Amino acid sequence: MKVSVLGGGHGCYAAAAALAENGHEVRFWRRDPSALADIVRHGGLTIRDHKGERLVALGDTPGTIAPIGVLAEAISGAEVVVIPLPAHTHDDLAPQLAPLLENGQVVFLPPGTFGSYLFVKALADAGNRHDVAFAETGTLPYLARKHGPAEVVVSGYATRLPTGVFPARLTDSTLAILREVYPSVEPVEDGLSGALMNAGPVIHPPLIMMNAGPLEHFDAWDIHNEGTQPSIRRVTTALDRERIAVREALGYRAPHFPLADHYSSDGDEWMYGRSAHEKLTDSGDWREKIELESHRYMLEDTRLGLSFLVSVGRWAGVPTPVAQGLLSLASAVSGIDLYEEGRTLEGLGLSQLSREDMRELLHIGVPA
Repeated sequence: MKVSVLGGGHGCYAAAAALAENGHEVRFWRRDPSALADIVRHGGLTIRDHKGERLVALGDTPGTIAPIGVLAEAISGAEVVVIPLPAHTHDDLAPQLAPLLENGQVVFLPPGTFGSYLFVKALADAGNRHDVAFAETGTLPYLARKHGPAEVVVSGYATRLPTGVFPARLTDSTLAILREVYPSVEPVEDGLSGALMNAGPVIHPPLIMMNAGPLEHFDAWDIHNEGTQPSIRRVTTALDRERIAVREALGYRAPHFPLADHYSSDGDEWMYGRSAHEKLTDSGDWREKIELESHRYMLEDTRLGLSFLVSVGRWAGVPTPVAQGLLSLASAVSGIDLYEEGRTLEGLGLSQLSREDMRELLHIGVPA
């Protein structure tokens, strides 16, 4: 299958290497074309995981990676466009991408923080009347870290990816295509349901705020290892209950993928399968310096993800005191009103919709 991967982050490198190794024809685009030079000099991307280390070579045939510096060329003819970028990139990328998208293409946002709506809206604003589907899921398909300009280490692969499609009328055809690329996708009701599966705003805000002292004191700190203590887990569980309560209030069905399953050795299999937390901590790749004011756990998962959860809770009439409390603390730490600058239904212009209007929007899309 012809797949385009957009972006230069950890998940983007993992996607380009893994999808090419799985036999797809991968075109890899970065905003800064010069950043692709290291991959060209290296002869491809080196991937290291439980199977060992190997080079995924450059080329324009299935099983290889083609670095491309022009966005229009990167996505032309692609069947699936994978965007494993932080959600704060969507505001800039969506209007760039919108005029270029072609009929029948699938754009995958893993995860999306309701970025699917931003891309659908940008498509309409650009006057692009093609039927393009935007799908978002609860996490990156990879536990990954770059180890250099042309090397990525993957500690784990997602085994279950709950995925919602916007507009939902395209769900069946979209998931049939996506399963060719990511067999682990599982259907949920729509794009908003997919957004409310996002695990990042549940995992990371408690871990950074409740580890703020050691994060500022030590040169490096692993929030997933020594930072994941019982008291913090209790806060995470309470926060996740709020997410699930919002989902249930909107009529979304189980499974809700409670985060507790990520840490448990029994119960339902979570998104990364069994023992994923141990693989993550054993890798050592998450022992890092986290600058609280600038790290994506603050700017993406807290500013965008928590604000979105709080706003949907307000719209649905569901209290989210833990989410609101963490968001208020993070605002004090960062000196920024994170709700005001966040991704909220108010900011998206959707807070006045009735539930019936929202269901119609999610099913039909935004008319061009």
